[in-house]
Amino acid sequence: MSRFNNTPAPVNYVPGLGRGASGFTTRSDIGPARAAPEPGTVPEVVPRQGRADDDEKEDYSESNYDKFSGYGGSLFKSSEPYDHDDKEADAIYERIDARQDERRRTRREAKQRDQIQKFRKERPKVQQQFADLKRELGKVSADEWAAIPDVGDYSVKKRQRPEKFTPVPDSLLASVRPEAQMGNTVDAKTQGLVAEGTTTDLTQIGAARKTVLNLQLHKMADSVTGQTVVDPKNYMTDLNAIKVNSDAEIGDIKKARLLLRSVTSTNPTHAPGWVAAARLEEMAGKLAEARKIIERGCRACPRNADVWLEASRLHPPSKAKGILARAVKEIPEAVTVWLRAADLEEDVANRKRVYRKALEYIPNSVRLWKAAVELEEPETARILLSRAVECVPHSVEMWIALAHLETYANAQKVLNKAVEANPTHPQIWIAAAKLEDARGNEAAVRNIVKKAIASLRAGQVYISRGQWLTEAERAERAGALLTTRAIVEQVLPMGVEEED
Repeated sequence: MSRFNNTPAPVNYVPGLGRGASGFTTRSDIGPARAAPEPGTVPEVVPRQGRADDDEKEDYSESNYDKFSGYGGSLFKSSEPYDHDDKEADAIYERIDARQDERRRTRREAKQRDQIQKFRKERPKVQQQFADLKRELGKVSADEWAAIPDVGDYSVKKRQRPEKFTPVPDSLLASVRPEAQMGNTVDAKTQGLVAEGTTTDLTQIGAARKTVLNLQLHKMADSVTGQTVVDPKNYMTDLNAIKVNSDAEIGDIKKARLLLRSVTSTNPTHAPGWVAAARLEEMAGKLAEARKIIERGCRACPRNADVWLEASRLHPPSKAKGILARAVKEIPEAVTVWLRAADLEEDVANRKRVYRKALEYIPNSVRLWKAAVELEEPETARILLSRAVECVPHSVEMWIALAHLETYANAQKVLNKAVEANPTHPQIWIAAAKLEDARGNEAAVRNIVKKAIASLRAGQVYISRGQWLTEAERAERAGALLTTRAIVEQVLPMGVEEED
């Protein structure tokens, strides 16, 4: 037996006895006999219980297996009971979680409020959208309220039911039939006017003539604007001037119709195909069919502005407004749709309302700002232009128009901001020179033109002498003679050698 740290083994020590081993004797151990250990001095080895039982209780069947998490069951399964220490530890962890949640509650609630405000700003409620209109109702007078027409009742109860017809007995038809027929006998007085043996039914002739006349009138009255184009005095002359399509033209229309039908069926999201198909039917005189086709195109291509514009063109103004209202819901960023909707409004107040609603969705559209400013009074236009230059600072025309509406001191500030936003545009410098020209400050005009040329050169913007002289001619036509003289004096030496 080897020694550990040069220390002899205790008396009666047997290696491995604690693990259930028993002592044994080898040849090297033959020597004095060694007494067996007394009973009770060696602790009894107790095998571990529960591991085999736990393994037998585990379910390793295919129904309890998952490809991601493996076999089901608790990873930290223990046979020990849930005691007081475990309960106390869980309570401590719960208090820690509650404390952490309390610390983050303020930030979480603030974040939720910001998200709700952002969502309400992007998608306001219907009540908020019509808040400005409700405020305008306070200005309506009593006479205007009385002039508002009553709204019809279109409920299901008041809806007109389809007519029902009851078959008439054959006896009644047989009794009435002789009265509607004309005899084939001719009076002796008129015998010389009618050939012998002919039958004349004047009732049927009059009915046929009336039917043909109604068809012609309806065809000519069905125009895009809903107004008739028939001249009652020269109706017969206009009938003679109607062009009758030849067989070749009809054949070409049929071929084109077949081709466009194939285009719209194979590629329904191709907007030009729907527009072309509708215009073909319009050219063929089938306006109702053209409207049906473009309506299908609006449903197939709701994000294309050209389809909606074509639909509004083919319908009367009353229906076109409803079509464009659907269009702005689908594509609120389409400038052309908003402009078309404003053009359909005859009232200036309604047109202003359309432009302002459009600017809420598209604040960076120069065309919408220009159209909205043109309808306003000078004071209101100045306020709109102040907002416009913030939304579209690259529009030089907006800056110059705002400077024209401001006072002298404010105009100088506006033009200085315009130069900072658009340092490469000479029109702003020329507008500043004209402003000083109107005040008679010749020295200031020369200084501004000189700074303009130097600033444009520093910004690597090259403007030829011819272009400068063109601007000088425009200033002269506008009556700014000091500006014209300053530009000519500064640009004449450009491109000319000192020797010359």
